[in-house]
Parts: sequence; C-alpha cells; structure tokens
Amino acid sequence: MSIEKIGVESKEELKQMISNEVGQIEKGLTVVCSDVPIDDKARLDVLCHDNKGQIVVLQLNVEEDDNMLLQGIRNLDYVDKFKSFLKVTYSKHKIDDKEKPRLVLVAPNFSETLRHAVEHMQGIHVDLYEWEYLKIGDHKGLRLQPIFTWKPPEKPKESKTTETTEKKQETKPEKKKEKTPTKEEEPEPEKEQFPEFLPRVEPKEEKKEEEEPESKKKVEPPKRKIRLF
Repeated sequence: MSIEKIGVESKEELKQMISNEVGQIEKGLTVVCSDVPIDDKARLDVLCHDNKGQIVVLQLNVEEDDNMLLQGIRNLDYVDKFKSFLKVTYSKHKIDDKEKPRLVLVAPNFSETLRHAVEHMQGIHVDLYEWEYLKIGDHKGLRLQPIFTWKPPEKPKESKTTETTEKKQETKPEKKKEKTPTKEEEPEPEKEQFPEFLPRVEPKEEKKEEEEPESKKKVEPPKRKIRLF
C-alpha cells in the first residue's frame, strides 16, 4: 500500500484540520477560538490553552515562510496584553492570565534561518511543528511532527570547588599542638640584673668640705686709721 502526500492550498482548510487534531501537538490542548482579527492586516489563526490554563497561540502556514515568525510574535504580544480580557470573554475556559502566553508555529517545513533564530531566541517560548497531509489507500490524515521544542534555561550548577571551600569554612580550625622544646631549643634563663645573693653597692656620696667653726676662724683686728694732722 502506497503513501501519498497531499498538498493543502487553503489556509482555512488547514485551520480546520489542525483544530480537529490539536491533540497531536500536545495532550490536554484545548481550542478556544480561531481566525480572530487583530488589525486590518493581521489575524490570529488558532487560540488555545493547555491543561494548566496557559494560553497557546498557533500560527499556521500552508508553505514555508520566514515571515510567519514575525507575525506569530506580533500575535503573541497582542494576546499577552489582552489576556485578562480573553479570560473574561471566554469564561467557560480555564485561562490563566498570570502566565505568559507561548507560541507554536506549524508549517510544512522551516528554513535554516528561521530554525536558527528560534533556537537562539531568549525570553519567548516558541515551538516548531511540521505538518504532512497523507493519503494511505482510501484514508486521509494529518501528521504533525515536532522539529524544535523550547526548553527552559538550566540554572547554573555550583561547582565542586565552591562546595569544598564552603565545607572548609564550616569546619572549625584545629588547635595547634604546643611543641615541647628540645634541649637545644631550651631558652637560657635570663640573669637578674641585681641577684639577691649579691650585695648591692650604693653609690658613694661626695664628701662635702667641712666648714670650720666660726670660733676657729681667725679674726683679723680692725685696721686703724692714720691721722696726718
């Protein structure tokens, strides 16, 4: 039995097929609405939410087109601004307006330029799915295959060196053992400046010359004045 690929010319037909087979993209994905006009030129293809209530925007195309990434980001930004309004409008659905919406691009194939751009994109959750419409005998069916699935950035792991240094800081420093001095290292006892067993010599005082008593001092007789006449 041969397998034949069938092209899809109408985007409306592709929207209907993907809305019916949205479970192939992700289990628990629920369609909220489709073909929503954003402005005069742009329209939102399919709006969904996952089992946690996070909004998922599906951007579709029947052929390879790099411009669909730019259009998808534009639609994603629009939905992010009005997600609280969408929650009220579609109150039957469990929409979480606190979570940031994510984007899924669905096309028959993607260029290397678009893949490279999505892989290195930061801050936006974008997934890529390629679709095939196949005919097997009398049966027809849509096949969706993931090409790129976004992964959250990994948290930097602490290196082993930092862990070891932290452990070293936590451990208490060991007390240093006092070395017993050897005979060679034994310090010589300091000599006292004035040992107790030696007599202290007091400094000699200079003898002052003994003054003679006044009695012994020679008294000179008073000199007589000589009269000339």
